[in-house]
Amino acid sequence: MTEINRDDVAHLARLAHIDMSDAELDRMAGELAVIVDSVKSVSEIAGPEVPATSHPIPLSNVLREDVVGQLLSQEQALSGAPDAEDGRFKVPAILEED
Repeated sequence: MTEINRDDVAHLARLAHIDMSDAELDRMAGELAVIVDSVKSVSEIAGPEVPATSHPIPLSNVLREDVVGQLLSQEQALSGAPDAEDGRFKVPAILEED
């Protein structure tokens, strides 16, 4: 097991400005050692010949054909607008113009 001692955890806690009790320091030292060992064992197995994966099941995008459907006329599109002018949606100005 990788040696992560209580002093290492106390140092990290000070750097992170985390107050930890003696019991928490002891428990966290053991937990961090297990985590480091787990990462180490995975690193030993995953060599350059093993491709990196982000998902265990291969995924691919399934796209449908881009087919033109029923279109709205300009009048139909503007029929529900609260305000329109010159065949366009009219909205309040948000930028001041010089």
